[in-house]
Amino acid sequence: MNAQARRAPASRGAKRTKVAVPRRVVDRLPVNQAQANWLARTIFILFVLAIAAAAIVALDLPAKAGNALGDALGRAGFAVDGYQIVGLNRMKRSMVDGVVTAELHRAAEAGSAGGKPAEALVDVAAIRDKLLQFGWIKDARVSRRLPDGLVIDIVERKPAALWQNREQLSLIDREGVVLDRVPISEMPDLPLLIGPGANGQAASLDRLLADVPTLKPQLAAATWVGQRRWDLAFQSGETVVLPEGETTAADALGKFARLDKSAGLLGRGIKRFDLRLPGKMTVRLPRAPGEAIAPADANTAAVPNGSVKD
Repeated sequence: MNAQARRAPASRGAKRTKVAVPRRVVDRLPVNQAQANWLARTIFILFVLAIAAAAIVALDLPAKAGNALGDALGRAGFAVDGYQIVGLNRMKRSMVDGVVTAELHRAAEAGSAGGKPAEALVDVAAIRDKLLQFGWIKDARVSRRLPDGLVIDIVERKPAALWQNREQLSLIDREGVVLDRVPISEMPDLPLLIGPGANGQAASLDRLLADVPTLKPQLAAATWVGQRRWDLAFQSGETVVLPEGETTAADALGKFARLDKSAGLLGRGIKRFDLRLPGKMTVRLPRAPGEAIAPADANTAAVPNGSVKD
């Protein structure tokens, strides 16, 4: 009987500890038996939870639940029956239609009511992200209009110039963003920027011209030379060569504009005004009919910046 009494506590202790660390392992750890058992139970529970989470992901239960909810809402009447596009002026509507209809088709496959995509399953953020990839679109807002519609509100970029690079012609905005390709036969009446990287300097050129309002309307083209400076070609046939650096170029162009206003430099047949030398303006005169072709320097003259040589 005494032997049974001695065995009883050990038996009851075994029932209380279902996950226990062997004594010989505990002796090697810096913890007591109770702490080791608690740590073992915690690790076991976390292991079970990890397996359950992996099973949920593998079975795609969250997506299936979302699709089921969307399908139920669709049957209740919240299904997309159409959409409205606002703010579209220059961009082709077919480009926007393609993005929206692709998402509606995806939503319809995920869950629909009567063949229509459930409104809850339409990813409006995905539509917006894809629309912003088009150069024409500066911003877009996609919203649901209950009970059965979508509204796509678009803010378009405004074309400010043409960019010619490697025999390709593109529309760009004031920031130099490429909007669309343009055939030569359909060139709009906009300033022409020429050369690699010229579109990235569109904002800088716009600041230069903003300070010379008398010259800006007369500009025909601007060539970005050597990734560092501008050559400006005017409608009357002259070219103005600007120095490097935006501040230096702005000062030189401002002086040229004041001189043109007082002396009428443009429209007098002078071919080229070189403003790269500080305080000087070098002009290239046209070649007379029948005159022999001479080196470039033969028909040029350097005059102080503030006067012009006829």
